[in-house]
Amino acid sequence: MLTGLSAGITWALETVMLAAALGAVSSDSVTQAALLPLAATFLHDAFSALYMLAYNTARGNLRKLTVTVKSPGFKWLVAASAVGGPVGMTGYVLAVGNMGAAAGAVASAVYPAIGTALACIFLKEKVKWYRWVFLAAALAGVFGLSYSPGSGIQNIWLGLLGVAMCSLGWGTEAVILAKCFRGGETGQSLALGIRQTVSALIYAAVILPVSGGWKLMAGLFGGGTGMFVPAVAAAAFFASVSYMLYYRTIASAGAAKAMALNITYTAWAIFFTCIITGKTDILSPFTVCCAAAVVIFGVLAAADFRALLSGKNK
Repeated sequence: MLTGLSAGITWALETVMLAAALGAVSSDSVTQAALLPLAATFLHDAFSALYMLAYNTARGNLRKLTVTVKSPGFKWLVAASAVGGPVGMTGYVLAVGNMGAAAGAVASAVYPAIGTALACIFLKEKVKWYRWVFLAAALAGVFGLSYSPGSGIQNIWLGLLGVAMCSLGWGTEAVILAKCFRGGETGQSLALGIRQTVSALIYAAVILPVSGGWKLMAGLFGGGTGMFVPAVAAAAFFASVSYMLYYRTIASAGAAKAMALNITYTAWAIFFTCIITGKTDILSPFTVCCAAAVVIFGVLAAADFRALLSGKNK
């Protein structure tokens, strides 16, 4: 439970950093506004892949890489990387870039429901009726946060497109990862390193060349972009920590519970936005109530009350 909550807290920090990075670049055209999330996602996942390479090297995990590649779950891991990165992460960046860090939290409002339903169907995870009720209550809190004043929505249609991509990509990814971790052959840190590397390679070899995003990439390292690259690098660091905690929660508690805990990042993002940026206009009694609802009901949706009562009785 604590690991899952920590994943949400560190992802909230990633959200604020990423929003700051996107805000450092002015989009002069619709084309640039559409390409910027692609470029940002590529850099984000590339930095994260480098962080994970350093981590796995220091921990000696690279010795297990051959075993992981030869394992039956490797093809599923590659599939999860493809839908989680190019589809899910691009949608997330698109939502944050066009709806702001706080309102972009709506991108996570549907993916736990989609992922939980898929986990029930394909992984046979049992979800009690009261956990569905708590999850729905947490999602209602997320939607409440997305309509907070001062959220800085720029393009609602591009934002909603990002919401759809993120929800489908991340919901599917969590279920595939849970399947990969069930066998025990795939370590979470190696899986994350592979995930981020595959995602970055797909962007570099396919998405950016086809979309013409490499020309924009060259300009992002030049003048006039402020703190874009350093902010993306910082966001990628917090994302790497969050993903490791999230993967560990999926492996130990299952996809449905992990997603319910991870969704609490939408509440933490509100407060980190206020602390880091100084924008307190987003805080109101309604916002605080919604944030509290997300955290409380997210935890309750992940709790196994039968196991807790059983342990208490013993």
